[in-house]
This record gives sequence, C-alpha cells and structure tokens, in this order.
Amino acid sequence: MRTAQARRHGVHAAGEPGLRGGPPPMVTATAYLYPWDVVGDPAAAERIAALGVDAVALAAAYHSVRAATPFHPAHRVVDAPHAALYLPVRDAAWTGSRLTPGAPAWMPTPDSFGEARDALRAAGLPVHAWTVLTHNTRLGRAHPDLAVRNAFGDPYPYALCPASAEVRAYCTTLVREVVTLGAPDGLVLEACGPLGLGHGGHHEKTDGADWDASVDRLLSWCFCGACLDRYEAADLDPSRLRHQVRQAVDGSGPLPPALLSTLRTIRTALTAELRREVLAAASGPVTLHASADPWTTGPFATIADDAAPPPVDTLVASAWTSADQGAANLTALRPLAAPGTRLAAYLPTLPPRPADPSVLAAEWTTCLATGADELHLYHAGLASPARLTALRTALDAVRTRPEV
Repeated sequence: MRTAQARRHGVHAAGEPGLRGGPPPMVTATAYLYPWDVVGDPAAAERIAALGVDAVALAAAYHSVRAATPFHPAHRVVDAPHAALYLPVRDAAWTGSRLTPGAPAWMPTPDSFGEARDALRAAGLPVHAWTVLTHNTRLGRAHPDLAVRNAFGDPYPYALCPASAEVRAYCTTLVREVVTLGAPDGLVLEACGPLGLGHGGHHEKTDGADWDASVDRLLSWCFCGACLDRYEAADLDPSRLRHQVRQAVDGSGPLPPALLSTLRTIRTALTAELRREVLAAASGPVTLHASADPWTTGPFATIADDAAPPPVDTLVASAWTSADQGAANLTALRPLAAPGTRLAAYLPTLPPRPADPSVLAAEWTTCLATGADELHLYHAGLASPARLTALRTALDAVRTRPEV
C-alpha cells in the first residue's frame, strides 16, 4: 500500500507497482466533486474515501450549474446561477482588471473550497483544485468584446476568448489565486483554450439545424477584436475571411487547404499562448484536460501546436461518449505527451451510462488497455447511491483483473 505522502503527490514509493519497467501499475482513480457535496455533510468525505479512489478533483473555479445532491442532509438541489470562485475573492489580486470572478452567494462561506478540502484530506484524500478557465457566462455577458463571436457576429457569452490579453491575464490570476489561497495538492485545468459552438450552457436548441462536425468547427471560429488582429497579422483579410466562413457554413463548399492551414496555426498558437501563461502561475502537479484535435473547442483544449509537449504531469482525454472515443483520444494524445507524462481517461458514471458495474468496468478496461494510467470519474457528488455502489464495484473489478 502506498504511503500517505505518495498518495498525496500521485507518486509511487520505490519497489511499488507503477514504476516503469516493474510490475503492472496500480490503477489510480480521481473522483470529481463540488464543494457543496462536502460542505454541510459530515459523512461526505468518508463516503468518497470508501469508494477506493486515490484523490479528488474539487471544483475551485466553476461555471454555472444546477446540481443534484442525492446524499446531502440539508438539500437535494444546488442552483449555482453564475460562474464563481469557491475561494475568497481578494480585491487586491484583481485591481485594474475588468474580469473579476464572482463570489458564490449560495455557499455559506467564502472559502467553501478550503472547508471541503480540509474534510477530504482528513479522510486521507489528496485534493486537486479543478479550475475552469474560459467558460464564464457572467463575465462574457458583462464584457461582450472579450467573448467568442462567430463569423455572423453572434456572440457566445459563455466563452471568453483567449486571443485577448485581458482574458489570458484573468486566467493566469485565477490560477495563481487558486494555488495561493487553496493550497491544493495539485491542479486540474479545464477549458484552457477557446470554447466554440458546443458546450454552451442553458437549454440548448441547436440540434435540429443538422450541423455536422465541419459546420460546428466553422461556427466555433472567433471573430472578436483580438482575433481579427491575429488574422491581420497573418496577412488575412478579416472581412473576406468572415465572408468565406459564412459561405462555407451555408453550404458553398470547404475552405481552401492553404487557408485552413493558416487558420490552424493561428488557433493552436493562441491556445498554446494561454497554456504557457497559465502554467507559469501554477505549482505542484498539474493535470490538463487536453485533445490532440487542432480544431477542438470546449473543456479539452488542443495541445497540437507543433511545439514542445506541455510541461504537465497528466493529460486527460475525453471518453465522455464511449470507451471507443476514449481509446481513440488516448491514442492520439500519447505522441504529443512528454516522456513520463501520465494519461488519464475522463469517464462519466452518470446517464446514459447504466448503474451497472460490469458495463463501467468494461469501458474502463478498454481505456486502460489503450494506455490510460488513470481514471478520472465524473461525478461522485451527482451520483445516486446505486451509481456510487457501481463505481466502487467497478473500480475493484478493474484493479483485480490480471491483464490491467
């Protein structure tokens, strides 16, 4: 069994499973949680520890959500109407910035992250600060010039555009504050890049337009002021580009390959720029939600910038749709990862997945066999009693399979 210190920092003691070239590594698992899953529930931390997970990714900065709390003694639903920082919002840290995180008035304390962190640590669980960067409807509505805007001029207020220096500075300060005030055992960075058409938020009503993946991509390209400056710097005419993208959305045909190549470089460069600035403010183990797709937008930002691999400890690939999707994403990420970087699969335990441990174990085994070193399980706070039982049973099953 690993020592408490080894568990906390996600490392293996000498001679233990997990050393490259030694015995097969132990399957490590991280459960995702919100602060309100723990604050006010004295039994929460031990309940999560009993699942057999190795660590918790606890939301420190998160977007708006309405969340079920099936176990909490005081409530069953939490409505978080806007993005918030679950640590104290210090005026001194944000002086001179138009972008300041909101405080969660729905929580009983300004440091709900810290309260939940301490309870989880007392139960023996390391706590990594789950920090969402560019997904913030509150700030996007207040400052529409800093939000993603498509070729038709439609704003995506939930999506702060990292082409803007103000947005990158906000993300960097956010990470610095989470590290300084939250004192986590590590960071989990989500949306470390631009968002697009998908992953918007409230009551989505776009499916009936039958836009395929190529149109989704076109409608995700940003035409805010900062992006227009980047297009001009790359010798593109923003007005002509906007017209070309509009025409392509409406069925005139694909964009020229040379133009796509230029746009790819611009898009991946702005994500890499944000990542470099944010990581400069980080400390301790860093986990990055990532994708090998250079056009991707959303929680899993691209790392395909044709430069050095990101200097992080773990890259998390989405297996949200299926184990096959997870396997494909893991396979694509591996060549882009630095030597020694761990890979993790992001796996839901919620509907439409059944509360069936055999189904969960089969999916997780597929991802492990493809090269995942870790399982990131979403979401231990939202799951029913039956789903938590299935999670615990499935985790036991994959850990005892001889081929894992």
